[in-house]
Amino acid sequence: MIKFHPTSQQLNKFSDGLLTPAEALMISAHCDMCPQCSSKVMLYTEAHSETLFEDNSQTFDADLFGSMMADITSGEVDRGIASDPQNRVIELDGRKFTLPRSLNRLSESMGNWSHMVGKLWQAPVNIGGDTVANFIFMEKGGGVPEHTHRGSEMTLVVNGEFSDGLANYSSGDFTVMDDQKIHTPSTTSDEGCLVFSVIDAPLHFTSGWARLINPFSHLFFK
Repeated sequence: MIKFHPTSQQLNKFSDGLLTPAEALMISAHCDMCPQCSSKVMLYTEAHSETLFEDNSQTFDADLFGSMMADITSGEVDRGIASDPQNRVIELDGRKFTLPRSLNRLSESMGNWSHMVGKLWQAPVNIGGDTVANFIFMEKGGGVPEHTHRGSEMTLVVNGEFSDGLANYSSGDFTVMDDQKIHTPSTTSDEGCLVFSVIDAPLHFTSGWARLINPFSHLFFK
C-alpha cells in the first residue's frame, strides 16, 4: 500500500505544468503507480481547463483546446509523462525490474551499473538540467550511510521496500528530503529495493567513516 505521496500543492502545480522537468518526471512516475494521485491530477486538470475556458471565453477555440487536452492525456506533452504504452524492464545481475511508464525513456539514457560500498548498486541516468539522477539498488542488508542533504532529494520506490530511521517505504512511495532531515536508508527485504532518486546538490554524510567523503563529494555530483 502506498503511504507517501506528493502534496496536493505539488499535484496541482503538476497538472498546471508549473513544476521543473525533474519534479514533473518524479510525480508523473508516482502517478503511474498511484491511482489516488492520478485521480487527483485529473480533477485538477479539469479545474484548470474550466478556468482557462472562463478566462478566454471571448476568444476560446474549442477545437484547439480539444487537441491540447488529447495531447496531455495521451502523454505527448513533455511534462515527464511517457507516451510509450509498454512498461520497460531494466536488469541487474539477473534481476528484472518493471519501470513505471513515465520512466520508460530513461532505460535508454541509463549508464552502467556500478557496485558501490557494501551491498549497494548505482546506475546514473541523464535527465538533463542541473540535477543528478540515479537508479539505486540495495541488496538485503545493504544501505546508504547516515546523511543529510545540502539541497533536496526526491525518491520514488520502484520495487521493494526500505526504511531510513524516519519511516518505512514500499513500492510507489514518493519522498522528499532536505537539510532538515537526517536518515539512513537500508533494506532487510529478501528481494532488495530499487529506487529512482534525483538530487540537486551533494549529500552530506553525518556519521562514521563516510564523513571522510564530504570534502570530495562535489567531485562525484556531476
